[in-house]
Amino acid sequence: MAEAVNDYLWHKYGQRRELDAHTIARYERGAVRWPNQSYREALSAVLNATESELGFVPTRRRRAQDHGPDGTLAVNLFSPFDLAVVPGKYLQPGVAEGKPVIRVGVSEVEQVQRATREAASQENLHGGGAANADAGEQLARFIPYLDGRASPTARRALLEAVGNLAGVAGYAAFDIGDYQLAEQRFRLALWCADTAGSWELRASTLADMARKTAYVGNPDGALSLIELAQVRSDRLSATARAMLSALRAQYLATLGRTDDALTEVARADEHFADRSPGTDAPWLCFYDEAEHLGSTGKALMPVARTRKRLDLAAVRIRRAVALQGSAYPRSRTFSLTRLAILTMQLDDPREAANLGLQAVEQAISFHSERIHGELRALAAAAAPRRRLAEVAELRNSIADTVAAR
Repeated sequence: MAEAVNDYLWHKYGQRRELDAHTIARYERGAVRWPNQSYREALSAVLNATESELGFVPTRRRRAQDHGPDGTLAVNLFSPFDLAVVPGKYLQPGVAEGKPVIRVGVSEVEQVQRATREAASQENLHGGGAANADAGEQLARFIPYLDGRASPTARRALLEAVGNLAGVAGYAAFDIGDYQLAEQRFRLALWCADTAGSWELRASTLADMARKTAYVGNPDGALSLIELAQVRSDRLSATARAMLSALRAQYLATLGRTDDALTEVARADEHFADRSPGTDAPWLCFYDEAEHLGSTGKALMPVARTRKRLDLAAVRIRRAVALQGSAYPRSRTFSLTRLAILTMQLDDPREAANLGLQAVEQAISFHSERIHGELRALAAAAAPRRRLAEVAELRNSIADTVAAR
């Protein structure tokens, strides 16, 4: 059946498709109720039946609910791999008509991977500004590869590579505050993960979506996305499980569930101790010891404030600052700023001002709305101590830096 559909689309439209028995089985079970238009047409032609006779039902109502009132993606909780929802901005039926069909192999996958590494490095070094445009251009360049001919192994690798690039591009857009564009790119990354059947890429994409959802003020929605990413955690590496647990701890703490947050941080530590970095997927290369300490330290900040114990979070964040090297200066700036905020609230405001000034000096190098958001939070935390000369200097420096951007 799958081969007949693929042959139909090839002979009629010159489109090379890789429909397989697994997807046919999903149609039979009703897991996918509304395939894309080209597959519906081909199945109707092959079986000499109408769409309704085949049991296909339009999902307009569900699609209308795909986005919540705040514009964030509502993920289908009942179908981890749902190929029916196609990110139409990037992938449209018939886009390859009239264009030559290329053969996709290892070299094309490596091109995408190189472009992704370059975009990720640029974003880490300078923020989302320039990386946002460059990664978008690379996406436009490589998406046509998805219409190429490829072996099943090469196609999966290509989908994961394009999905990884879409995730990097989405995060760059998120970093500069373009949330709508970030959502579109995360949708593409999630579609690639679902189409490839990649649990690891799916989990990482949902984690990025959760970060954005939490940032715009919806920690409960972020918690739902993280718990969805943890479905079938047996398919995930220890590094991925550690990352997800650290994020879950952050959202639990924000929601006031401090005991649960402490338990989740301990679970994240256990997963991190079990990791094997050499076998991790490329999109997890950032999650090293420094990132883990910074992420879990951030999760413990609300707990430290509630219990008035600086050491609960500061020890981890200080260690993260010491470990975050030249490849991740933005992460170090985040950690410095968070350490300054916590120190300002719970300990010595003069030491906090010194830490904050270091963060401000580093922040000048980044085009990042998130960095400026953290600096504004530091200025707010410093407001009660603004009569101290050091604190006043810090607040003035923050105001000048944010205004300059």
